[in-house]
Amino acid sequence: MTEDPFVTHRRLLFTVAYEILGSVSDAEDVVQETWLRWSDVDQDEVRDPRAYLVQVVTRQALNRLRSRARRREEYVGEWLPEPVLTSPDVAEDVVLAESVSMAMLTVLETLNPTERAVFVLREVFDVPYDEIAAAIEKSPDAVRQIAHRARRHVGARRPRIEVRHNEQRRVVERFITAAKSGDLYGLMEVLAPDVVMVTDSGGLVPAVRLPVEGAEKVATLLTRFAEVPESFAVSTVWLNGAAAVRIDRDGQLDTAVSLVVADELIVSIYAVRNPQKLKGVAEEQVLTRLR
Repeated sequence: MTEDPFVTHRRLLFTVAYEILGSVSDAEDVVQETWLRWSDVDQDEVRDPRAYLVQVVTRQALNRLRSRARRREEYVGEWLPEPVLTSPDVAEDVVLAESVSMAMLTVLETLNPTERAVFVLREVFDVPYDEIAAAIEKSPDAVRQIAHRARRHVGARRPRIEVRHNEQRRVVERFITAAKSGDLYGLMEVLAPDVVMVTDSGGLVPAVRLPVEGAEKVATLLTRFAEVPESFAVSTVWLNGAAAVRIDRDGQLDTAVSLVVADELIVSIYAVRNPQKLKGVAEEQVLTRLR
């Protein structure tokens, strides 16, 4: 019996939706909406199920992205993408690992919805221009122009960093050791001089609402972690294709911390504390560009 094309491509559809939306919960909703539309269509009339499903999931993701603009305007504090728990082998696909990194997802937040969808489909998934045009209901020539504009925008902002798995994990472990012991100088040694720490709490839990810049300020803030009760547990996990930090309190997930590393120094820290954005850290997601 032939497997349903939706089942075959479900992981791909989730990955497309997640990269367009930067939200695990929204991506799951969009994939479910795509399934409902797939169930209603005459599937025998669909010549290329994969292309059709990618078009549907793109349209649904764009609708969701546009509708949440007001929610963004009313959001309390800094807005970060939702982290997602991944397996280490995601990093073997260099294009995928970069595209789902917190650093890249943060850059994608600066694009308008159409630019973001076009950039993701073309640059990450290599979708032909005519298929993108069908998905966003524009001409292929218009799509090429949007792709060029989005590529230039992202190129000026994307982190140009190549880090080996072992280096990332080594830096993460040094970071954890220094933070847990309140070692100010140990933290200073692992932080870049111009490091920036951004925390997203959504106003739902205590957090610093503005970015903290500079190694000394960030290290001083992090040394307070050693003063918290022993009910906190810190561990290394794989988030968005890279080694990262998970903090639990009384056995419950409290914070997910993603680190951007360059030359064995941490240049950016993204800490997500908003409990509504931590769903994707609870269960591993299989991300793919293939199926």
